[in-house]
Amino acid sequence: MIHISETLMLQTVEEFLTEEEISRLVKIMDSEAAWWRPRHQAEVLPAPATAQEVLGEATLRALPAIRRSMPSIAGSGHWGYTELAVGQGVPTHLDGISSPRTPPRRIGRIGVTIADAAEGGRFYIETTSDSAPWTDTLLGAADGYEPGTPMSRSLPHGPAAHEQTPQWLSAPRKSRWLTDAGPGVAVAYGAQVIHGVTPVLRGRVRKFVADLVDTAAA
Repeated sequence: MIHISETLMLQTVEEFLTEEEISRLVKIMDSEAAWWRPRHQAEVLPAPATAQEVLGEATLRALPAIRRSMPSIAGSGHWGYTELAVGQGVPTHLDGISSPRTPPRRIGRIGVTIADAAEGGRFYIETTSDSAPWTDTLLGAADGYEPGTPMSRSLPHGPAAHEQTPQWLSAPRKSRWLTDAGPGVAVAYGAQVIHGVTPVLRGRVRKFVADLVDTAAA
């Protein structure tokens, strides 16, 4: 059964991608997406099949490490690709658990950069004891969760969903935790973790992201 702690977890996989795999992914995206630039912050482009293959193999290698802290995770969804240029970041947001009662459930997210910004563009999480991010919904054993598992609110993904942080999330006092994971290091985090990316000051972030789900891919 899914435990609340899994949806609030933060886990890194330091050797998620090898140097050779990073180089391959850079070449793939230079070839397949040289024309593409995000129209808005946090826009994600579906990764091409060649990149999906590399990232899928990396995910299988990383599952034992991820499952130590998130045992309900069975695999990842399809990977997407995004970029952040100077002045761009990802405002504080909360993904939440889509289809909480129907597999495949999004228990977490995972991201890995293939190029970091020279300055800025750092992934962060925020924690708070405030009740504002939470709904009144409680799930139980019949839903596939430990009894009494609370559900957070969420920001739906869309063209302008992450342009700014909503009042219900920006108002509570929070503590921010910045990561310094470099290229090739995967950051896995629960779907009910508040997070974002600081604005890029110099350079460009190139990153792949995917859902972590409780049902293995067919």
